[in-house]
Amino acid sequence: MKAQDIMARLQAKYPGEVEYLQAVQEVLESVEETYNQHPEFEKARIVERMVEPDRIFTFRVTWVDDSGEVRTNTGYRVQFNSAIGPYKGGLRFHRAVTPSMLKFLGFEQTFKNALTTLPMGGAKGGSDFDPVGKSNDEIMRFCQAFMYELWQCIGPDQDIPAGDVGVGGREIGYMYGMYKKLAREYNTGVLTGKGSTWGGSILRPEATGFGALYFAQNMLHKIGKDIKGLTLAISGFGNVAWGASKKAVELGAKVVAISGPDGVCAIPDGITPEMIDYMLEMRASNRNRVEDMATKFPGKAIFTPGKKAWSVKCDIALPCAFQNELSEDDAKELKANGCWCCCEVSNMGCQPGAIHFFQNNGVLFAPGKAVNAGGVATSGLEMTQNASHISWSGEEVDQKLHFIMKSIHEQCVKFGTRPDGSVDYVKGANVAGFMKVAQAMLEQGIV
Repeated sequence: MKAQDIMARLQAKYPGEVEYLQAVQEVLESVEETYNQHPEFEKARIVERMVEPDRIFTFRVTWVDDSGEVRTNTGYRVQFNSAIGPYKGGLRFHRAVTPSMLKFLGFEQTFKNALTTLPMGGAKGGSDFDPVGKSNDEIMRFCQAFMYELWQCIGPDQDIPAGDVGVGGREIGYMYGMYKKLAREYNTGVLTGKGSTWGGSILRPEATGFGALYFAQNMLHKIGKDIKGLTLAISGFGNVAWGASKKAVELGAKVVAISGPDGVCAIPDGITPEMIDYMLEMRASNRNRVEDMATKFPGKAIFTPGKKAWSVKCDIALPCAFQNELSEDDAKELKANGCWCCCEVSNMGCQPGAIHFFQNNGVLFAPGKAVNAGGVATSGLEMTQNASHISWSGEEVDQKLHFIMKSIHEQCVKFGTRPDGSVDYVKGANVAGFMKVAQAMLEQGIV
C-alpha cells in the first residue's frame, strides 16, 4: 500500500471534501509502514474498504419557527464502520456541517472507538441547523423533526447516536422523546448522553474533558512531570471545555484562558469554580459569546475581541472547540509564549502544519482520537448500564474512565515509541486503532 496512491484516487473522487481527505491522509501516512508488514491486509484490500463509509443517509428536516415560518435544513447520518461493534458516534448541529465534515468525524470515530477497549464501531451525524439564537421551543421542534427522519436507521444494537457540538442533554432528551413515541418502546440504549433520571450515566457530561486530563496526566507522568501547578489555555466554553476546566482545577492546575468565536477571556489568577459553573449558563444561552464571562466576572476575566486562547501564555494548550481551530501560526505563537505541551481535545483540532511544528520543535503533542476518547468511552459504559438495567455510581464510572484512558495511553506508547524512547502519539494512536479494526475486518471476510 502506498498512501500517496490511495490519496490521489480519493482526491479525484471527492475533490471538495477537504476535512475528510485530511483525516484519511493523517491515518494512512501513520500506518503505511505497519500495514505493509501484513500482506494479508493488502490481499483483502483493507485500506480501500476502510476509507469508505458503509452508508450515508441524507434527509430533509422541516420544522416551524416561533414566528410560524416553515424552515428547512438537511440532516445526515454517516455509518462508517461496524467491524468491532454497532455504529457509535455523535450528532452535530452547526451551520458548517457538511458531508465532508461528517465523513471525517465518522472515520476518526472508528479508530477512537477502537482505542477505548469497548465494542463500538464508528459513525457520525448531524445537521446544518444553527442553534445559536434559537428559542428552547424551536430547538425542541427541530430535534423532533430530525428524529422523525432518523429513527428507523438507529437502534441499541445497530447505531447509537450521542451528543456533539450543538447537541447536549437537552437536545438528546427531545430526540429521545420523539424516538420513544415513534418506536413505541422504552429503550434508552438507543441514545447516550441522556438525563441521569432516565438512563443517563453519571459523569457523561464531564467525561470528554475529564478523560482528556487523565490522558494528559499519563503523558506528563511518562516524562516525570505532573499537571499540578501548571497553566492551561483552553479554547471553547461548551461541555468539553467545561469538563476539562473542572478536572484541571481539581488536579491543581490553573486555567488562565478560555475563548469563543468573539475573542478570548484571559483569567490571570486562574478560573474559579463559580466561573466553571457559569460556563454551563453561557452554553445554554445559545449566544455563543465568551465575552459574557468578563461581563459576569469583571476584573477577574479580561476579554480581548478577535484573539484566540493561544495568545495567552501557558504551559499546556487544550483545543476543545472545533476542527482545524489551531493553525501553524497559532502553534508558533504558543511556542513563543512558553507552551511545551498540546493535547488535542477537539476532533482534529490542529491543522497539519501545527502538528508538524509541534513535533519538530520539542512540543509534546497528542491527537484527539486518543485524548478525547473518554467521552465515547463513557457513552459505551452508559450503553452497558442501559443493557443491564442498572446504574453505576460516579465513583465506579470514574474508575472505569481512569482505566480506559490509561489503557489508551499504553497503546499509544506501545505503537508510537521512537528509537530514542520518546513517543509519537499520533502514530501510536493511529496504528493501535487501525490494527484492531483491520484485524476484525479480515476475520469477518469480504463484506
